[in-house]
Amino acid sequence: MPIISISDETTTGPKTPAWAMEIFEETVRLDELIRRRIFQEVAESGTAADPQEKTSTALAAFTRNAFVVLVDDRQVTELDDEVHLHAGSRVTFLKLVPLVGG
Repeated sequence: MPIISISDETTTGPKTPAWAMEIFEETVRLDELIRRRIFQEVAESGTAADPQEKTSTALAAFTRNAFVVLVDDRQVTELDDEVHLHAGSRVTFLKLVPLVGG
């Protein structure tokens, strides 16, 4: 089972250290990839956060362009797009910062 690298970035600052996530298939829809990322993040954080609620929030944020997802430096534009992953794939969640006044 391939291990992929997940990292968060913003347009205005340094990126966070990457962390690993195991995947069980080579093709997955973007919304499912986001869901898995959140469920793993919540599980590893040890907090009492609701991963379903956090997933809903993240999916809504994606649809209003609050962040983009890059897989191996290629942007995935739709939640139902299939993402092709392989061992060593890099998935970047890039938070977009609006222009001042925009």
